[in-house]
Amino acid sequence: MAFGIRLLRDGPVSDAHHLLLLAAGALRTTDVARSREASVHACLAAWSAGDRDGYLTALDALCPPTAPTDGRPPAAERDDPVEAFWRAYRDGMHSVLHGDFVRANALLGPILTVLRAQQDTSRLLSAGTIALMLGDLAAARQVLGLALATARCEATPTFLPRVLEHLAYAELREGRYHQARVHAQAGLEAADEHPQRNVTAGLSAVLALAASIAGDPDEVATHAQSALHIAHAHGLGQTRTLAEWARARADLGHGNAEHAAARLAPLVHEGPRQGHFGLWMMAVPCYVEATVLAGHDADEDVADLIDQYARWAARGADPQAPAVVLRCRALVADGEHSEDLFTAALARHEQVDSPYEHARTHLAYGMWLRRRRRFVEARAQLRYAVMGFDQCGADVWTKQADAELRAAGETPTAVPAPLSGTGPLALLTPQQQRIAHSVAQGATNREVARQLSISTRTVEYHLRNIFTHLGVRSRVALARRLEPEPPPPATSDRAGRGRIEVQPVRPAP
Repeated sequence: MAFGIRLLRDGPVSDAHHLLLLAAGALRTTDVARSREASVHACLAAWSAGDRDGYLTALDALCPPTAPTDGRPPAAERDDPVEAFWRAYRDGMHSVLHGDFVRANALLGPILTVLRAQQDTSRLLSAGTIALMLGDLAAARQVLGLALATARCEATPTFLPRVLEHLAYAELREGRYHQARVHAQAGLEAADEHPQRNVTAGLSAVLALAASIAGDPDEVATHAQSALHIAHAHGLGQTRTLAEWARARADLGHGNAEHAAARLAPLVHEGPRQGHFGLWMMAVPCYVEATVLAGHDADEDVADLIDQYARWAARGADPQAPAVVLRCRALVADGEHSEDLFTAALARHEQVDSPYEHARTHLAYGMWLRRRRRFVEARAQLRYAVMGFDQCGADVWTKQADAELRAAGETPTAVPAPLSGTGPLALLTPQQQRIAHSVAQGATNREVARQLSISTRTVEYHLRNIFTHLGVRSRVALARRLEPEPPPPATSDRAGRGRIEVQPVRPAP
């Protein structure tokens, strides 16, 4: 069993799963407690691998049936509190995997209460994991915070990185990106002292996810590559899903919706590259948004994914999900029905403390309003988005919301002002002015789209209107049209006492 546990932390997790199941079977008749310990670790190995069937097999090994006759365990087992505890754990986790969160809460809630009352790192870590599975993010963060304190007090080096990994992930789920980065970085430092490559890969994936919201693309790439290097070698399905999701979210946050959609498609569709069985559903909203921003038609495939996500959300798997479902439906809805859905989504957000997802909905609604030239209403939504992203440390999205605010005619921060002018220039909208200026400086349509967080199709549409308004037919002619007027000749006073230079007024970049 010891070798299986070592592989779970620093080796191929499928090998760990097989070894631990063998150990559980061998110990079942001689040492039930150690047999169950091996089964729990086998569950962890299967979860890390993304092996749903292996996870269920390991769960069943916790409480193997003993000649049932009426579908109920023997009386001796029913009266044994230890047996009852493990049966509830097994059946509760079965319910989680089958999407029955009402039954899962009924079975696992008392277990969570028992575990969180014990000042033991291992049990508190288990309690935090259960809370994450049930979608109780506030409880998960609280319990894992206690686990971190006990791990530091007990000086248990093998537990500390794992606790920090789970705590950082819980903070990510709640949209607390600054805290998640701090704890994940501390986990990497702790793991360096006692090498656990699988834990290191998980921490790197969490850092990549945090950086995708609050960092730059190079930072995301570095952490994601570190995670994927180990994930591919050791079969870490959970880590691979998180790292790929991080790369897609970075693409989306920096305006590259096409790449984001391409990265996410394998994770959310059936096939050999499908995401982790317990996590892939959480990537669906990003995929929906990426396909819409990339200008792809909302086909039946996307609608079916939204329906699947809605069924998952209705089971209570994530407190933020019901509002996110409404946002997804608003993004793909036809006509003015979108507005009712956006409004309903914002009302649902008010019921849950989820600043990041709340801000994402304000941003999506503000963009929808701006594209319908309802600039006053759009600016109100976009200001809320900026404040929400700033509150949770989502710096990448703060910049995107700022760009949308500028496009809607407002300058919320110290950014370059839009072009000014008379005649045809005055007819351009602020967004058209920025596109015209970028194109005149030699930017491609794709580069302009990334800079302004819009699709290339939108850039092409605006560019056609710009050409029409300014009476030009090419990018070269546009650049010439935007050149400043030449300065008037220098003049001197009649007595020749000097010259007064008149400088041209240049448009702001």
